Amino acid sequence: MRCPFCREDHDRVVDSRSSDIGRVIRRRRQCLVCKKRFTTYEKIGESFKLCVVKKDSSRVPYDRDKIISGLQKACYKRPVSVEQIQQVADKVEEDIFKNFDKEVSSAFVGESVMKNLRGIDKVAYIRFASVYRDFDDAGDLIEEVSQAIQEAEYSGQPKLFDG
Repeated sequence: MRCPFCREDHDRVVDSRSSDIGRVIRRRRQCLVCKKRFTTYEKIGESFKLCVVKKDSSRVPYDRDKIISGLQKACYKRPVSVEQIQQVADKVEEDIFKNFDKEVSSAFVGESVMKNLRGIDKVAYIRFASVYRDFDDAGDLIEEVSQAIQEAEYSGQPKLFDG
């Protein structure tokens, strides 16, 4: 594996972890030349590609990077680490591959992202939900925010808003 920093091909594996259902192995590596650490992901090669069926019935190839991109936008300037974003993407991917073989609806993917994001950061959850659910009016958004506030207060999590 080439080091992304110095491009040398001399490294050692420091730590390996398997996802819950064993579809992805995360390896923490250290370059033996520049001593920097980096992470690689190892996946099983599959002969078929999973397709996502969108609302308009069109089909696009499944792309984990789209999930991560959406999470990064929702978590922008929030106290959510890159590691937490990766964990949410891992859980979503596990949900998908546990339940579907060839096609998955975009609705399932979006709901899974929201389910996993909701427990990490309520503001990021609201951001993601506002784009994903495409609220018809402000009342729907306010209702979703109110529900998230009530859940945060009930669970003892920090308040979403001071006031």
